[in-house]
Amino acid sequence: MNPTDIRAVLFDMDGTLVDSDAAVERAWTTWAAEHGVDAAGAIALAHGSPSERTVRTLLPHLDEAAVAVSAARQLELQYDDLSDVAAAPGAVDLLDRLHLPWAVVTSADARLAKARLGVAGIVPPVLVTTDDIAAGKPDPAGYLRAAQIIGVPPHTCLVVEDADVGLAAARAAGAYTAALRGLDGDLRLGSLADLVTWFGYPAGPVRAA
Repeated sequence: MNPTDIRAVLFDMDGTLVDSDAAVERAWTTWAAEHGVDAAGAIALAHGSPSERTVRTLLPHLDEAAVAVSAARQLELQYDDLSDVAAAPGAVDLLDRLHLPWAVVTSADARLAKARLGVAGIVPPVLVTTDDIAAGKPDPAGYLRAAQIIGVPPHTCLVVEDADVGLAAARAAGAYTAALRGLDGDLRLGSLADLVTWFGYPAGPVRAA
């Protein structure tokens, strides 16, 4: 893979473009206490996954209606908890330099995604949330949908992810992968700044202060 192979970049949101780890952990810790499950296990399982999938795994005795209610409660805990949500290091600089079409594909619903991206100062030209697809990550539906909207074949997209379930979704879509947090992808990134270098964009300020 080299930069000339790429026609669009598809970004995960939480942990990739947006630093929201603390808010996510607070919400899952509160939710876990309410349901009598281990908070650390819930946080680990939830990383990168839609809330309903995590709830269904942690509380397998619930029927689908109860899963939906419990997942909605978990999201409710996150909607207004934005005090320390911010753009991830290097995100704004990368997006300012990016010369390719791009999208955000997230396991959040539209309300949460717009709230967090808004606080981070990121306005994606294409946003695909769990409200737009029938199945969330690791299903490839979100990444396939984003490629379709942009109008490029999935195998020409680079997906930037920080979670195994997201990387699995990208691979299932046939996309190239760039992985953060020490995970394995076609590219392994220490930070988003590595993509600026990989694409060969020049150094120096882009956005006016």
